[in-house]
Amino acid sequence: MSWRAILTLVLLAGAIASGWSLWKQRQADAPQARGMGRPDYVLNDFELVALDATGVESFTLRAPRLARDPASRTMDIATPLFVIPPRAGADGAPWEVRSASAWVSASGDEIRLRGNVRADSTNGDGQPVRMATEVLNVFPETRRATSDARVTMVQPGFTISGRGLAARLDTGSVQLLSDIKARYEP
Repeated sequence: MSWRAILTLVLLAGAIASGWSLWKQRQADAPQARGMGRPDYVLNDFELVALDATGVESFTLRAPRLARDPASRTMDIATPLFVIPPRAGADGAPWEVRSASAWVSASGDEIRLRGNVRADSTNGDGQPVRMATEVLNVFPETRRATSDARVTMVQPGFTISGRGLAARLDTGSVQLLSDIKARYEP
């Protein structure tokens, strides 16, 4: 066998190995969360302002990565920051809600936040309020939030915790549903 034939075989084997390696890497990079197939688009380091049906800001979203599933039209988001403004004409500050991950429904009317969820705002007196939980479902159009998990709320000098939550984000009304414990610290 000539040296040209040997060189051709070596180069062919290298090309096949390189192609196989690239193909395996491409499969490894595809999102697998919640059975998501290949996304139809991916956003990196972005800010998005979502409007409701009347054209009023529903929420603002900032995150390092968003992937949209073309089949269900839902979105998976890594380490999001949602800013949910108060309803037009209502008093109050916007809520800033952070979590490890989020899922947004196709219509944008439901957001499921999972992992190290933190929601910060101020109450009517201008005092900071923080809610912390592992699971929070937010409904931006109706300005509601719910959770079945353990929730802790902290205001200066006052801590309350319980299981389950029903909140009205536009009015700042928060109701813990069961196993409630409160601590007052002057």
